[in-house]
Amino acid sequence: MKKIAIVAYNQSDCVSWAGATNEVELIMPVLRRVFDQVGLNNAQDVDFVCSGSCDYLQGAAFAFVAGVDALGAVPPIKESHVEMDAAWALYESILKIRMGHADSALIYGFGKSSPGELPIVLSQQLDPYYLAPQWVDSISLAAMQARLMLDQGLITERDMADVVARSRGNAKTNPHAQLSGDVSVEELLAQETYVSPLRKSDCPPVSDGASAVIICTVEKAREWGVPYAIISGIDHRIESHNLAMRDLTDSVSTRKAAEAAGVGAGSIDVAELYAPFSHQEIILTRTLGLTDKTLVNPSGGVLAGNLMMASGLSRIGEVFNRIASGEAQRGVAHATSGPCLQHNLVTVLESA
Repeated sequence: MKKIAIVAYNQSDCVSWAGATNEVELIMPVLRRVFDQVGLNNAQDVDFVCSGSCDYLQGAAFAFVAGVDALGAVPPIKESHVEMDAAWALYESILKIRMGHADSALIYGFGKSSPGELPIVLSQQLDPYYLAPQWVDSISLAAMQARLMLDQGLITERDMADVVARSRGNAKTNPHAQLSGDVSVEELLAQETYVSPLRKSDCPPVSDGASAVIICTVEKAREWGVPYAIISGIDHRIESHNLAMRDLTDSVSTRKAAEAAGVGAGSIDVAELYAPFSHQEIILTRTLGLTDKTLVNPSGGVLAGNLMMASGLSRIGEVFNRIASGEAQRGVAHATSGPCLQHNLVTVLESA
């Protein structure tokens, strides 16, 4: 089986409101920077392109087609799209390479969430017969999950505040972060409850932006002569859309994806977890069996900036950056989709 490597990653700043900037204008600078990292001219220099986005964010059918304009219409390219976070576009691209249909691929994700009410928009991920008609927003569902954990003694509100404080502190070194700075646990606990038991600091900010990566075979990476990280394992699993049939205090799908991806085959130096809510980082850390030796969300994670349809890809890119720079030898990246960690993708990256 062909070994596949990540050779480039970039993302835009996480901004709360991109104003009149459209999706193409969000994407193009990011694509230019990843091309420059590898010394490529444009999308014609890779064998395959796959994007991730969601038409519901813009409120128009086939809105993702507008994003393709950032690639250029002529000459034609081999292109695909997933109506999900671009982490799943990366998964499709890996399959494309492993099947021998390509040696390299560009993957990008983008989302402009600010014009709408994101928590309500995400209710469309729910079961269409029983839950979606009730318009239960994503924050209320996460609050229910957190309440279950608190009532069962699995976490405390201080544990949640610890996650937020660490996220804000780590994000000080991330130039793309939307929320960063030193904040104490006591200051966080003193904040008013937003949707009980969650405070606003426990929830992800609404962010506009895009991210992109380039992957290729190891042979191609050596030919290009750029630093790279090997994707040694990747898997994704999904759980029932019926919330009553799941243990919301655990993440079985993450555990199974981690086992299939080979997370336990070695020590983990760094982990980037797509945990939109503070208590979900605790769930994922325990599920993945991470120890104090693992640096968790050194970028600040999505509590510092949440690019819908791109943050999962960014988690993979952030781990790549740590490995390519020599700061880490082995890392795990996690992406999620759906309410209360319903669908989870786990990627293991290793140094060459």
